Amino acid sequence: MLLAKKIGLAIGLLLLALPALGTDLAILHNGFSIRHERRETVSSVTRLYLGTGKDYVDIATAQIERFEKDQSAVVVPALVPAMAQAQAARPQAQKPQDLKEVINTISDQHHLDPDFISSVIHAESGFNPRAVSPKGAQGLMQLMPGTASKLGVSNAFDPRANVEGGTRYLSELLERYNFDVIKALAAYNAGPHRVQQYGGVPPYYETRTYVARIVRDYNRKKIAERKAAAANAKAARTKPATPKAGARVKQAALPNLAPQASR
Repeated sequence: MLLAKKIGLAIGLLLLALPALGTDLAILHNGFSIRHERRETVSSVTRLYLGTGKDYVDIATAQIERFEKDQSAVVVPALVPAMAQAQAARPQAQKPQDLKEVINTISDQHHLDPDFISSVIHAESGFNPRAVSPKGAQGLMQLMPGTASKLGVSNAFDPRANVEGGTRYLSELLERYNFDVIKALAAYNAGPHRVQQYGGVPPYYETRTYVARIVRDYNRKKIAERKAAAANAKAARTKPATPKAGARVKQAALPNLAPQASR
């Protein structure tokens, strides 16, 4: 069974803030990068602030090769095939609610929680179906061309095809790692070979912040969902009953026929 057909992702983990799109990239000497909104250098450490809050990650300044503008949410024509350029240039008719329907449908097909897929898309592309990373990853779930080809995704800028391919790939990774969500996310970001090489999450700041970002976003959704459910249940319990006049007459005539509520 696939964990009762839904993967529970209540994970205890140091959660970092979501980065803002269109900010800066700290390019590390190991080839990875970290998105951040602002930064400050203190002695031999550079502090990268990941969002509008106070969350940050400290990086040894010597590990940073350079800084550059984050172009992950911008289509780079040189990296996009001609057909994909034409698709990307067209106005996007798909509305947010349509994308939500796509995520719900495809997640259900692969027995995954749609909130989990939504959190991955949030981290990967910020829900921009035309996003292209500096390394060439494309679309909502940032599929590399080679990965997209293996998954049978001919147009990575087609939201439905991209989400289907990315969700299927995540499902395969989850099965591969016995539903260890952390390893699956790390493999989605850095590649299965890196997870195998290090026996788990590789020691890359980008991968670790990526995993934490998705877990934090997912847990935030679930906490909000539980609070809303509790509030609705409380409102239902405290709402006074307003039976119709006819019903009151019947109850007065037959007071002993109403069953007692069990506790």
